[in-house]
Amino acid sequence: MQSTRETIAKNFVERYGADGLARLLDALDRGESGQRIAEEFQVSRERVRQWKNSFGRVVTLYEVFPEVAALVQPPAAPARATSGEEEVLSISLGGIDLVEDL
Repeated sequence: MQSTRETIAKNFVERYGADGLARLLDALDRGESGQRIAEEFQVSRERVRQWKNSFGRVVTLYEVFPEVAALVQPPAAPARATSGEEEVLSISLGGIDLVEDL
């Protein structure tokens, strides 16, 4: 049995073609306004909202830059380890490991 999403997508393709679906998905991906998309497909903004919710989901990600995150994280304590006969000092800085022979 088909999912509701699949049924809606197939109905869309029957009416507007695969190229129309590609144009819609591209417009949604670029964040075009619902009004602009509605005008292109000659439907209401509500219909565009329904398509948007049926065909995918909006994902928002806020990634903090490492140099900013370092300002609120305590500095990592240097770890002493031995490598064979040599003693080394290993410090991790934002995903970059610095190793120094002692």
